[in-house]
Amino acid sequence: MKILALETSAAACSAALCEDGRPIAQVWQNSALTHSRTLLPMVEGMLANCGERLEDVEVVAVAAGPGSFTGLRIGVATAKGLAWPGDKPCAPCSTLESMAWPLAHLEGRVIVCAMDARRAQVYNALFLAGGDRLERLCPDRAVSLEELGEELKKCEKPKIVVGDGAELCYNTLNGQVSGMELAPEHLRLQSAWGVARAAVELIRAGKLVSGGQLAPAYHRLSQAERERLERQNKQN
Repeated sequence: MKILALETSAAACSAALCEDGRPIAQVWQNSALTHSRTLLPMVEGMLANCGERLEDVEVVAVAAGPGSFTGLRIGVATAKGLAWPGDKPCAPCSTLESMAWPLAHLEGRVIVCAMDARRAQVYNALFLAGGDRLERLCPDRAVSLEELGEELKKCEKPKIVVGDGAELCYNTLNGQVSGMELAPEHLRLQSAWGVARAAVELIRAGKLVSGGQLAPAYHRLSQAERERLERQNKQN
């Protein structure tokens, strides 16, 4: 089954074409250009360069959240647009699970997925690497670095930190938590291949959705919504 995967949850942007988790092509860049400008040309160029057409794609996968509110909206809207003409099913993949898959081969390690959520928080999930599988240890969540540190202190297994918030997490907690290391740079940031691999699990579990049903999973209110609620609470 051919999967077109998109990753726009943070500063890096990527697209991948895979068949049952086997990579065919991937385009990745971390250029600070907006994803609305770069994503579709990346997809079109990738498909053309490997002699594939959108019609050949059977599933459109996207990192659906958590992540940047703008980035997620761009990724999900693009996935909807690519899926709609052919009524293709979509895979709304966890951003955190997707970033863990490239490290699944580190059997026995706890993969600490971290995205900077501001306000001394990270979007986080923990996975136990099992070679060709992942064991989820907690749900996707927004958690304070302090809370995460207390949780990781109780974990005796070696830990590896991945994601665009990995350095923040590592630099804050390394003196408190033993057995923790940063993922190597080429595996640290989110990539569309991880999204494609996470999509394979959704396909196996029968959890694909239609383009119309596809929606971002923010896991937290936006800054504008938080500020509006704060103003309302003060007025009350």
